[in-house]
Amino acid sequence: MQIHVVQRGETLWLLSQRFGVEANQIAVLNQLPEFNILLVGQALLIPEPDREYVVQPGENLFVIARRYAISTGELAEANQLTNPALLYPGQVLTIPVTHVVRPGETIWLIARKYRTTVQAIARANQLLDPALLYPGIVLKIPDKPKPTIEVNAFTSQFGEAGVEEIRYLNRFLTYISPFAYRIQSDGSLESIQDTAVIGAAVSNQIVPVMTLANFTAEEFGSDVAHDVLSSPERQNRLLANIVETMRAKGYRGLNIDFENVLPSDRQFYNQFLQRTADRLHPEGFFVSSSLPPKVTGEQKGLLYEAQDYSVHGKILDFVVLMTYEWGYRLGPPQAISPIDQIRAVLDYATTVIPKEKILMGIELYARDWLLPHVRGREAKTFSMQQAIRLAVQHRVEIQYDPRSQSPLYRYTDEQGRPHEVWFEDARSVLAKLNLVQEYNLRGISYWELGFPFPQNWVLLNDHFRIRKYRQA
Repeated sequence: MQIHVVQRGETLWLLSQRFGVEANQIAVLNQLPEFNILLVGQALLIPEPDREYVVQPGENLFVIARRYAISTGELAEANQLTNPALLYPGQVLTIPVTHVVRPGETIWLIARKYRTTVQAIARANQLLDPALLYPGIVLKIPDKPKPTIEVNAFTSQFGEAGVEEIRYLNRFLTYISPFAYRIQSDGSLESIQDTAVIGAAVSNQIVPVMTLANFTAEEFGSDVAHDVLSSPERQNRLLANIVETMRAKGYRGLNIDFENVLPSDRQFYNQFLQRTADRLHPEGFFVSSSLPPKVTGEQKGLLYEAQDYSVHGKILDFVVLMTYEWGYRLGPPQAISPIDQIRAVLDYATTVIPKEKILMGIELYARDWLLPHVRGREAKTFSMQQAIRLAVQHRVEIQYDPRSQSPLYRYTDEQGRPHEVWFEDARSVLAKLNLVQEYNLRGISYWELGFPFPQNWVLLNDHFRIRKYRQA
């Protein structure tokens, strides 16, 4: 998969000629809002000709396999399709490639040509001695090696909308975390309508994770957290309610997202984490937490001081780093998840939390700020696809900030008011995925489903294999 940044004067037809890929393939892959409109500075994904195929509307596996003169079984196996009948427009299929050995060729030369390894070719072809090749032998060329990671996604979409999204994204997810069961001061829980989502997750080999929160969009939750964390009796009641809910609903793990915990409650919180792990682990449940993005253990502020990275890393099975929201909805316009800030968080986090316990957060939404910014005025939040549609509507040029490695643009609305939009594109997503490999992290956690962003899922699939666990 290549990333191309549109230059002035380029059209979809010109790009199709340049890269040897049908224009429809590029359009569907990137879900372009207008077929004939490209924006200067817009980042496009370009599939590799004869190696990657983008599923078009109405196509099925048989039609695509016949196009490449291979069997449906070979195509399904090459793409690890658990249900070959479920294909979606925009889905990228890897086309199995074969190579006829020429006189003088070695397996090392062939591996280098196709950007794979000798070991991968040997495994794909069951070669007992890779050095023994002869002209005319046909070799299967495997896809490039990919590291395996875990992927979580939070969702507040319940009912049929949530079920459909889980079915569509099932191959990309290890965990799904419906958000959220809110704790009450007496240790009881405010429940959510998550039954349908959990059922869809289990049937698609996705592990459901119960999410526990102390806050809402209107309430910080500091007092509620204090009431529970300062009382062993209320904690015991809460833990009993958690275990009962997890058993009844079919959850396999817990994520604790306590925010704005009072600094004076830091030790209470640490003790609660230990008590939770001691209660849930014997039941066969795992325990994780969500952590704000700290760059030092002494970082000040209500969001940070009670969050002890080293204790979370020691006690819990894994953590989610919420490496987003620098571009806060009530704050001034800026990149939502700037790469330099994420790197600073990871530089600190990996010194006190084992890297194999870290899921790095990535957001799936864009923000639109009215200018000039007025303190406390809320920015609009919408999907990356909506951000591109808005840019197309106003025919603006996409800029790219090199420090944050994030795209942005400015436009003037119908009332003559200026706006600034920060979002993500293929370039910024790739930069974040590269951090996962660079720091050798456990994986990624997305906040949150419900915001379409096709480029993200294509790149995730292109760079990683997603770990799946068998459901009990």
